Amino acid sequence: MTEMTPETLADLTALRRDLHAHPELGFEEKRTAGIVADRLAAAGIEVTRGLGGTGVVGTLRRGSGNRAVMLRADMDALAMPEETGLPYASTVPGKMHACGHDGHTTMLLGAAEVLARDGAFSGTVHFVFQPAEEGRGGGAAMVADGFFDRFPVDAAYGLHNMPGLELGVVAAVEGPQLASSDSWEVTFYGIGSHGAKPHQGRDAVTAAGVFLAQVHGIVAREVDPLEPAVVSACALEAGSFDALNVIPEVVRVGGTARAYSMTVRDQLEEAIGRHARGVAAGYGIEVEYTFRRRIPPVVNEAGPVAVARQAVRGRMGEALLRESFPPSTAGDDFAEFGTRVPGCYVWLGMGETRKNGQHHNTNYDFNDACIPYGVAFWRAVVEEELA
Repeated sequence: MTEMTPETLADLTALRRDLHAHPELGFEEKRTAGIVADRLAAAGIEVTRGLGGTGVVGTLRRGSGNRAVMLRADMDALAMPEETGLPYASTVPGKMHACGHDGHTTMLLGAAEVLARDGAFSGTVHFVFQPAEEGRGGGAAMVADGFFDRFPVDAAYGLHNMPGLELGVVAAVEGPQLASSDSWEVTFYGIGSHGAKPHQGRDAVTAAGVFLAQVHGIVAREVDPLEPAVVSACALEAGSFDALNVIPEVVRVGGTARAYSMTVRDQLEEAIGRHARGVAAGYGIEVEYTFRRRIPPVVNEAGPVAVARQAVRGRMGEALLRESFPPSTAGDDFAEFGTRVPGCYVWLGMGETRKNGQHHNTNYDFNDACIPYGVAFWRAVVEEELA
C-alpha cells in the first residue's frame, strides 16, 4: 500500500519543493493555503477557506457512515535563515521550512487526492490544513473560529516527521507524546544606584541571579522524579554595557516551562512564582510574575492509537510499526484538537538526517522519500476508521 506511481511521486515532490522555496510564517500562509484549496477543489473535495485566519478544511463524504474524523497538517514556516544550499532553498530571506511542514502539507494533500479518487470508506473525513503551529496559536484560532461546531469529529489524527527514525516507520504510542509549552516572565524592580555604592540602592541584578539559581532547581527538587518536566530561563534583560558603573533598577527574566501532565503544569506555574516572590521579599524589592499557558500537552488516547496501529499493521506492514518511542519535550498545538476529542499523534520516520539536519536547524530538509509512506498512512487510517 506504500507504493506510488512515479508520476504521482514526481508531482508531490515538485509541490513539496515549491512550498519549501516559498515559506510563509504563521497566519501569513496565503500562497500555501491557496495552493491547498485549489488542489482540494480540483479533486472534487468541498473546501472551506480562511478558518482561523489562513486555515483550510477539505471535507470528503462517502457512503452512509455517520462517523467523522479529522486529519491535520500544519503549513507554516519558521523565522530563520536557510543554509542548505539546495536548488529549491528558501527564496524568502529570514524564513525557512525548518520543521517539515512543507512535507506535512504535501502528504495530507496527496492523501486527500487519492482518497477522493478511490478511497474505500464510509463516513466523513475533514482534511485540516492548520496555520501558525510554530508558537502563534493557529490551532486555538481554528477552534475559536468554530471548527468543532462546523466540523464535528469523533477523533483527531496528527503526524510529524522524525529525522533518524527509520524511513517510513510509523511510531504510534499511547500516552504523552509532546509537552505543554508555556512561557513565564519575572520582572524585579529594585532601586538603582552607583555600582560603587550598592548600599544606597536595592540590587535587582543580584536578586535575579539568586532567582535563576533557584528556578532551575524546581524540577530537580520539587517535581516527582518520575514526572518529566523542564523549566528553562531563556531571556535576561538588565542594565547597559555602556554604563558598567550603574546598578539598574529593573531586571527582566523570561523562559519556558514544559510538562506532560496538567498537575505538573500547575505545579511549575506555582513554584516559579513562589521563588520569584520569595527572592524579591528577601532583597526588599518588588516583583511582577506572569505565566502564559500557550499549548497543552499532546497525550494520545488508547482508542485512536489502536486504530492507527491496526492501520499500519494491516495495510502497510508490521515492519513499519513501532509501538514504543520516547516522547518529546517540544510542543505542538495539535493538542488544541486532541484535548477536545480522542486524539492520536504519530511520528513518521525520515531515515538518516542531513548533517546538522535536525528540526529547527538551518540545514534541515524534509526527505521526499517519506511522501509515499505519509500518504499511505493517512489513507490507511481513514479506511480503518471508516470501514
